[in-house]
Amino acid sequence: MTTSVTPESILEAQGLPTSDSHELPSSGHTFDDGGHFRLEVSGVERLQNLETLLAEAKRHDVFVHRIICFGGGATLLDKGELRAFGQLAAENGIEVVAVPGPRAGWDTGRHLTSAEGITSGKRIRGIDNIRYLLHDLLRIYASGIRGALVIDEGVLDILNRARLSGDIPEDAFFKVSVYSGHANPAAVRVLEGLGADSVNPVGDLSRPMLSAIRSAVSVPLDVWAITFDSFGGITRLWEAADIARVAAPVYFKIEPGESEEVMYNGYTDAEFHDRLIVHKVRHAAILRELAATVDSSVTLSPPRVRVG
Repeated sequence: MTTSVTPESILEAQGLPTSDSHELPSSGHTFDDGGHFRLEVSGVERLQNLETLLAEAKRHDVFVHRIICFGGGATLLDKGELRAFGQLAAENGIEVVAVPGPRAGWDTGRHLTSAEGITSGKRIRGIDNIRYLLHDLLRIYASGIRGALVIDEGVLDILNRARLSGDIPEDAFFKVSVYSGHANPAAVRVLEGLGADSVNPVGDLSRPMLSAIRSAVSVPLDVWAITFDSFGGITRLWEAADIARVAAPVYFKIEPGESEEVMYNGYTDAEFHDRLIVHKVRHAAILRELAATVDSSVTLSPPRVRVG
């Protein structure tokens, strides 16, 4: 090692930024349709909830581009339910990301739910659970749904290899969950290299941090506009346009509520999620309004199909 080596020279030699982007340059990327941001609602757990979302979206004249579904795991729906859900979403042009099961905290392992074990991260425990997870994903793909939430980098690598080899549909796509805990350009670049189609970094990153990530990757970023209470109850609706300008393409996640454990248990009534979805769609419409107020040059992707 020579004395001329510095942290900056190491980062620069590897194509990484040497600081967070405090100058906040505009992103040079957009979605294929030219949009800087799209709207994403989580917690669409059953067909009834999707019907509620469609009705509310029509009432507010807002298009929700992507939904994150089955937070307790697609394991809790049978094949017919998955098929009906996927068909209705496809008819309305909505991109579906399904959450497969099992995963840490939702299988036999409870280490993750302990006061200090929570720092370990939500990864898949053992190869048996990876095999069960693949069973669930094959059910999901057979239903016509193509999006999957991925928490474990090893599973992401397996799925990307399976997609490349034709073992799963070539149009399958992978969203890396916030529970992976990634928060810097180097980490997100690794995920992009492993085949991630979008990445949800941790929810409290500043605009300079998000801008630095954008400078290193082209994959869409999933950014919480509203987080549930157990994640701090962060609300960034007024900041959405400024985030989209520096970090586009962005999916803005709208997820008010108490906590994952309360909201996504399999025994939670569908009506509970209906009530939350009413608020989520309303907040999506408000985000659209506020973004246009702050910076009209930052554009929302158009709907794929007119809702209703």
